[in-house]
Amino acid sequence: MFSKPAKALAVLAIGALSLTACGGGSDDEPAAGSDSGLELVTEGTLTVCSDIPYAPFEFEENGEYTGFDMDLIREISKGMDLELAIKDIGFDGLQSGAALAAGTCDVGASAMSITDERKENLTFSDSYYDSKQSLMVPKDSDIKSIDDLEGKTVGVQQGTTGEDYTRENVPESTEVRAYPSDAELFPALKSGGIDAVLQDLPVNILHTDEGAFTIVEEYSTDEQYGFAMKKEGSEKLAEAINEQLAELKDNGTYEEIYNKYFKE
Repeated sequence: MFSKPAKALAVLAIGALSLTACGGGSDDEPAAGSDSGLELVTEGTLTVCSDIPYAPFEFEENGEYTGFDMDLIREISKGMDLELAIKDIGFDGLQSGAALAAGTCDVGASAMSITDERKENLTFSDSYYDSKQSLMVPKDSDIKSIDDLEGKTVGVQQGTTGEDYTRENVPESTEVRAYPSDAELFPALKSGGIDAVLQDLPVNILHTDEGAFTIVEEYSTDEQYGFAMKKEGSEKLAEAINEQLAELKDNGTYEEIYNKYFKE
C-alpha cells in the first residue's frame, strides 16, 4: 500500500464492535506473550494498527473489522494465544514507522508493500501477498493505457507505492492528484473530478462490480506485502508471526482466506 496523511486515532477497546479475537490464558495460567520477550504494548494482547477502510484488505462489516489482512492477523493472534485489539489509524504514521516506534501498536497490518525505504524504519514479516497496480477509468473513457493520460488527471492514494509508480510513469502533462484514502479517491472518479485512478489491483476490481468502471491496464511491480513492526526490539515478535504465517500456509488456512477475497 500504499501513505495517507495522519487522521485521528480511533482506538477500539477490546471487545468493542466485536474486534476481539479469542485467546489468552486461564485464570491460573498467564496468556502467551506475558514475560515472553515479545515486548507487546499490552501483555497478552496483540495490538494491531490498520488504515480502514481499504477493501478487500481491511474494512468494517456488520460491526466487525474484516478483510484479507484482518482475517490473517486474527488467525495469527489465535495461534499465538493472544487477544487481538485493532486500532484504526492513518497509513502515513504506519509506513513511516512513527506509530510503531511510539508504542501505538505492535503490528501494522494494512496492505503495506515491503520496500527498502520502509525497511530503514520498520521490521517486516515474511511476505504474505504479491501485488499489482492497475489503471481504472469510466467504462466509456477514451483512456486505454497509461500513455493516454497525457493532459488528463489521475488520482492516487497519497504516500503509497501506487503514487510512486504513477509519478514515475505517467506523461509529463498528466496531473496527479493524491487523496488520503480510497474513501475519497473513488468518489472523485465517480463525480468526474478525475479521469482515472491508479492503485492496487484488488481495490480497483471491487469498484468494477456494477459495470460503470473498467480496468484498462495492470502493472507488475514485484511488490509484496508484509506485516510491519518497530525497527528495534521486534525480532522475537517477527519470528513468532513468521512461524504462524508458515503454519497457516501449511494447514490450508491461508489458502481458504485468500480464496475468500481473491478467487475469481
